[in-house]
Amino acid sequence: MEYEEILRRLESLANPEAVAGMARFGIASSKAYGVSVPNLRKIAREAGSDHCLAQRLWKRDRRETRILAGMVDDPGLVSEEQMERWVKDFRDWEVCDQCCMNLFHKTAFAYEKCLEWSGREEEFVERAGFALMARLAVSDKVASDAQFEAFLPTVKREAADGRNYVKKAVNWALRQIGKRNINLNRSAIRTAKEIQAMDSPSAKWVASDALRELTSEAVQERLRGGKAR
Repeated sequence: MEYEEILRRLESLANPEAVAGMARFGIASSKAYGVSVPNLRKIAREAGSDHCLAQRLWKRDRRETRILAGMVDDPGLVSEEQMERWVKDFRDWEVCDQCCMNLFHKTAFAYEKCLEWSGREEEFVERAGFALMARLAVSDKVASDAQFEAFLPTVKREAADGRNYVKKAVNWALRQIGKRNINLNRSAIRTAKEIQAMDSPSAKWVASDALRELTSEAVQERLRGGKAR
């Protein structure tokens, strides 16, 4: 599917009612068509993997074109410089998370960027670091426990960040690491208890919410059964 055809398709699927509702969920709606993510996935499947197309879509600077860019780009051709350019363009959690979930976690720089971005000041750059951690904990089936153990000090360090989209991503990363296997579950629970002792409302929320899930009977039973997630 060519670039111009994609734009026509997005125009045909535009939904002003959906755009009006996006602001309530913290999505930058001023540059949006209101096309659903399932419809974007369908367009991406038809377009196929295309690095050049992804660059054009990103430059278009609309919600849908940027989500599509992350869906169609070839991770093997994504440079560190491109990742830095794109992450600085994030204006809301949705494009941030979609890029991390669909593209960034498949690149050669994913683990490096987890630690780099999670220490940055910009809200959605920092969120991207933790969103990547969460995604890798689910999708990288061959990574060692040590690779995720290395993230836990950063999770603890940033748990006191009171910004909503950061603290939710910190919590997300902690929970996904802790659901990977029984050993990481123990490490994540230990980290969560350390976070819970911090003098910070955000840290206490991150910890209590994570502990509720990580110590639940459902999670413990699944992990004792050896089923990795």
